[in-house]
Amino acid sequence: MLTEPNAVHIDPARPLLIVDVDEVLALFMHGFGRFLAGRGYEFRVDRFALFQNIYAPGAEAHLDIETGKTLFDDFFRFAAEDIDPAPGAADSLRHLALGANIVVLTNAPDYAREARARWLIRHGMDYPMIINSGLKGEAVAGLAARTPRPTAFIDDLIHNLNSVEEAAPAVHRFQMVADPRLRPLAPAALERHRRIDEWPLLQGAVADVLGIAPA
Repeated sequence: MLTEPNAVHIDPARPLLIVDVDEVLALFMHGFGRFLAGRGYEFRVDRFALFQNIYAPGAEAHLDIETGKTLFDDFFRFAAEDIDPAPGAADSLRHLALGANIVVLTNAPDYAREARARWLIRHGMDYPMIINSGLKGEAVAGLAARTPRPTAFIDDLIHNLNSVEEAAPAVHRFQMVADPRLRPLAPAALERHRRIDEWPLLQGAVADVLGIAPA
C-alpha cells in the first residue's frame, strides 16, 4: 500500500530515479545484526534471507520465524536509525539529482516513517520518500507515468524487480546489493535486470539510461 504518493513532486521535464533503501542506500543487515547482538542473538550471513539467519548463541537451527518477525519489528521501533549508509550512495545520488528527479521507495513499516526520514536526512539523502508494502511494481508504474522522460529503478530483491518489469516494462531496472557478504548469496536474473553492486559504477549506468550527463 502506498502512503501519500501524490504528495511527491515530480518534474515532468526531468527523468526519474526510484531507489530502495535497505541494502541499496543502507547497510541494513549490519545494523540489524548489531541490534540482534544487543538482544543476545547471533546473525549469521548463511543465505540471502532475513529471519533464517537469526540464531540463539551456539544453536544449529535458526530462530523460529515468529520470534524473528518480532525482533524485526522491534528493530524498526527502537533502532531504525542505527544503520550505516552504503559507501558512495549519497555522493552518487547528489550527482544524479542534478539532472533527475529522485524518489526513495522503501518497504519499511509505517511506524518507522519519521525515523527513516531522519536517517536519510542525516546521511545526505534528503529526497521525497514513499512507504510501500509488498511488491513495488504498481508504485513504480504510477510514479513513472508522471514523466515522459526515462525512469530507472534500483532494488536488491528480484521479486521487486520482476514486479516492476511486469507493471512498467519501459522502466530501466538495476539490482544492487550493497553488503559484500550478501553479494555471492543474492540470486540474480541477469537476462532481465542489470546487476551492479558498487555505487560509482551504478551511478554511471543510471546516468546513461536516464540521458543525463555523468559526473
